Amino acid sequence: MHWLTDPFHFEFMQRALLGCLLIGFTNGYLSAFVVLRRMALLADALSHSLLPGLAVGAIFFGLAPLGLFAGALCAAGMVALGGQLISRSSRLKDDTAIASLYTVAFALGILLLNYSKVRVDLHHFLFGNILGLTDMDLWISYGISAVTLLLLVSQQRSLLLCLFDPAVAKSQGVAVTRVLYLLMTLMVLAMISSLQAVGVVLSLGLLVMPGATIYLWSDSFDAMAWGGGVLGMIGSCIGLLISYWTNIGSGPAIVMVLGVFLMASYLLSPRYGILVRLLRR
Repeated sequence: MHWLTDPFHFEFMQRALLGCLLIGFTNGYLSAFVVLRRMALLADALSHSLLPGLAVGAIFFGLAPLGLFAGALCAAGMVALGGQLISRSSRLKDDTAIASLYTVAFALGILLLNYSKVRVDLHHFLFGNILGLTDMDLWISYGISAVTLLLLVSQQRSLLLCLFDPAVAKSQGVAVTRVLYLLMTLMVLAMISSLQAVGVVLSLGLLVMPGATIYLWSDSFDAMAWGGGVLGMIGSCIGLLISYWTNIGSGPAIVMVLGVFLMASYLLSPRYGILVRLLRR
C-alpha cells in the first residue's frame, strides 16, 4: 500500500487532498439541486464567463487568489444579470441571451490574458491543476464550502419547493425568484472554488456528474445530495492520484473518473441501467 500513501508525504499533495475533499463534496452536494432544476446549461455558461474575471484579476492583482476570486465572481454576476436584462427588454429568451454573453465573455477573457503583467498559463486556467493549490486557495475553499453547505441545508425546504413546484412555493410565501438567484449564486461560488482543480472548461463536470450518477440509482433527494457529495469526494481523490502518477492535468483526470462512474451507472444501475433492463426482458 506504499504506492497509495507515499504521495501524501509531500506537503503539496496534502493540500491537494484537502482541496479535493472540500471541492468534491461541495460540488457533489450542490449537483443534486442543479440536476433537478435542469440548470446544467446555465452552469456551463456561467463557468465560461469566469475567464474574463480571472483575466482582469490577473492584470490588476497578479495571481493573488483573492483578486482572482473577486474578478471571477464579478464576471459571472455580470453575465447572469446581463442575460436577464437583455431577455426582459427584448424578444430574446434567457438561454439565447446568456449563451451570447458567455461566448463573448469567454473570447474577451482569452484576449485580456495577453495583457496580464504576470505570466499566465491559459491551460492552467482552462483545465486546472490542483497540485498547485496554495494555502490561500484552501482558505477560500473552506469559506465557500461552509457558506454553501450551510445555506443549502438551512434553505432546503424552500429550494425543493421552488425546484418541483414554483407555484405552490409562491402560494406558501416563498420568494421564488430570490431563492433561484441564491441557488445561482451558490453555483457560481462552487465553480470558483473548483477552478484550481478542474479549471473553467471542466468545472461543469464536477458540478453535474455526481448528482446525475446518484440519480440513476435512487429517487431520494437526500441520497442524491449526500451521495453526490461523497461521490464527488471519491472521484476527486482518485483523479488527484491519477494526476500525480501520470503527470496529466487534475481537471481531465477528475472529470474522466466521474465520467466512468456515470457511464457504469447508466449501464449497470439495478433500477435504471440499460444492460440490467435488457437482461430482465
